Order: sequence, then structure tokens, then C-alpha cells
Amino acid sequence: MKRYSAFAIAREALRYHMGWERAWASPEPKKKYDVIIIGAGGHGLATAYYLGKNFGITNVAVLEKGWLGGGNTGRNTTIIRSNYLQDPSAAIYEKSRSLYEGLSQDLNYNIMYSPRGVIMLAQTEHEVRGYQRTAHANALQGVTTEFISPARVKEIVPIINLDGPRYPVLGGLWQARGGTARHDAVAWGYARACSDMGMHILQKCEVTGITRDGARVTGVSTNRGDIACDKLGVVVAGHSGHLAEMAGFRLPIESVALQALVSEPIKPCMDCVVMANTVHGYMSQSDKGEMVIGGGTDGYNNYTQRGSFHHIEETVRALIETFPMVSRLKMLRQWGGIVDVTGDRSPILSKTPVDGMFINCGWGTGGFKAIPGSGWGFAEMIAKGHSPLTDAFGLDRFHQGRFIDESVAAGVAH
Repeated sequence: MKRYSAFAIAREALRYHMGWERAWASPEPKKKYDVIIIGAGGHGLATAYYLGKNFGITNVAVLEKGWLGGGNTGRNTTIIRSNYLQDPSAAIYEKSRSLYEGLSQDLNYNIMYSPRGVIMLAQTEHEVRGYQRTAHANALQGVTTEFISPARVKEIVPIINLDGPRYPVLGGLWQARGGTARHDAVAWGYARACSDMGMHILQKCEVTGITRDGARVTGVSTNRGDIACDKLGVVVAGHSGHLAEMAGFRLPIESVALQALVSEPIKPCMDCVVMANTVHGYMSQSDKGEMVIGGGTDGYNNYTQRGSFHHIEETVRALIETFPMVSRLKMLRQWGGIVDVTGDRSPILSKTPVDGMFINCGWGTGGFKAIPGSGWGFAEMIAKGHSPLTDAFGLDRFHQGRFIDESVAAGVAH
């Protein structure tokens, strides 16, 4: 596969751009692979990539029932941060954040990573105490964050209103190396790199069943025929419970819709990400000038990928108080994604009751920021049987009562 570079752009410009190759191949499925990954979103593609890069396992197929990156990877708001309270969470998210910083060079694909900084606003005394505690925990974990004053918040975000009557800004948790990346580019970059290693990315290949020989997985049934494998990884976000049921076990998760919207494009006015958990809202500005706005999850289980008016009203009403200029903008578009949420609001990266089958799910509202770290750890688990990054996130924690409670960091915010 040709390497992308400034010289390649110049060369193709002289040839009227007729020499570009397809970014990834579309092969027919083989009868058997060493590893099958179900789900060609960011987490699934990252898992396949690190299987090849770190462990030399390239006889891999990534199956996707729709189009590559068409699920939550293409429907999120692209926020990257690692300021989590619990040690296992901070470790995997910080690994992910650090991988994001060099991912464009690693993949030879511009993912448009922007370390613009993330502020989590403290708008109640309870949040002040909580974020100060998180800042101290992050210091022990080696994650660079700080609790900042309202004046410092105003300095970083001049358009903010600190003195809202219901939700005054009392400070904020600031992570300067947090930021955003282009969600589609992350998926496309991983897909291109996987295809370059000889892996098969099979789009429009829906899994209809999981085959077993006793307690061990042997392959999958799809709308393109039966495919055998030695190991199976399931990375399908909101549909994880459905795939687990095919294999004969249940997961402690529930699926809900998470919605977001963008405004019409305007001139640059905000160069960081601001999150406000108290009002269930967060906002950043895209490279095109749109204000990217999101809120909390729906209050009921569902599989819709559409928005709803009551969430627009609830989220925007609260944000208008904190950012009065929002009231003058028109909404450009709105969408939803299906997220799977665990009881402790932490993910599941685990072996399953079926030998040779592994599950990666439960990222809730914060999956995009974890893509590289999740893929790194999950690939190591599939290749070696366990990974230090994922050991704490096993299914057995729900039986043992050793929850990783991230309800404040992950239950509402992103």
C-alpha cells in the first residue's frame, strides 16, 4: 500500500489524482481465520491492528453487518480525556490518550488529533469536592490534571457565563492534554493499516449465529456463509447483549440511546472542550465552526439512533445559561447512538463462559476516547489470555462485588 505524504499529494496532483488506491480492500471471506473480530468500529479495528502490530497475528477477519465505522464510532462527539478517579480506569484511558498523540504517525493517516484541553465544570459544592479528589487521585496516577478557579475558567473560555442563577461556575477540572480527534478518520486509519497487513475487513457481513463445539467457540454463521475461527472477539457496543445471547450467556448491561447535535457553523469562539455534568451538557467547536453539543443518555432502554425533542430542550436550555450566545444559533443536525451501560459505569473486557470467546463492551458514554487503549489491551488479552490493562474489567467483578465505580466520570459526561 502506498504511503501518504506531501510528496504523494503533489505527485497525484500532476496525474489528476488518478493514482490513488482504495484505502482498504473488500475481499471475499475465507473458510477459516485465526481470529475473528465482530464489529468494525473503532474498538474492533484497533483490536485487529494491535493483534498484527504487537503480536504478529494477521490471519484476522473483522466483520461488520453495516458499513465500517457506521455505529457509535461515526456518531459520537470525539472527546478524548483520561481524568478518571479509579486506578484501572485512569490507566486504560491514559494509555489511550497517549496513543492518540502519535496515532497519525503510527497509522500514516491524519486523524486530526487536537489536544485543545478539556474542562469539567464544577457547578455545585459537591462537584468541587469531587473534582478536587479526582485531581489528587490523578496526581498519584501520573495523569496531569488540575483543579482551576472560576477566573481561570473564564480566561480559558471567554464566552462562558460564570454567574448563572441556577448553575454558577465554582471551578473546574482541567486536563490540558485532553482534546478531540476526527472520529471517521480514526476508523479509516485503522482499517487501512489492517488491510495493509493482509487482514480481511468484511462489510455487510452480519453474524446470525455463533457455533460451538461443547464449551469452545468454533466460528460464526453469517449472511455470507459460515466462517470458522480459533478465537472470537465481540466488540459491538449496544448490541453486545444480543451477540452474548447467541453464544448462550447473558451480560450485566443495558442499551440506551445517547444523543448529540451540532449548530450552524460560526467563527471560532471556543478552543477547548467544556463539560457540565450538573446540567448534563457539554460543548466544543469543530474545525468547520459548528458547536458540537451533547447531553445525557435516555432514561429508558432502547435501540434508536434518532434524536428526540425533549433532550434538545433539556440540554440546550441548561447550556444557554452557561453560554448565552448559544441562544442565537440554529440547529444544523441531530443524531443518536446506542451505548451499552454497566451498573458501575465501567467497561467489560473479559473472557466469557465460552472458551476462546472474548467480549469488549460496556463503554457507555465514553467509548471513543478509549479506542487505542481498548484495542491495545483487548488484543493482548486475545493473544496471551490476559492483559494488565484489562485484568480489572473482567465479568467476574460483578460476582465478586469489586466494582469500578465511575458513575460521576462516565455516567453523564463524555
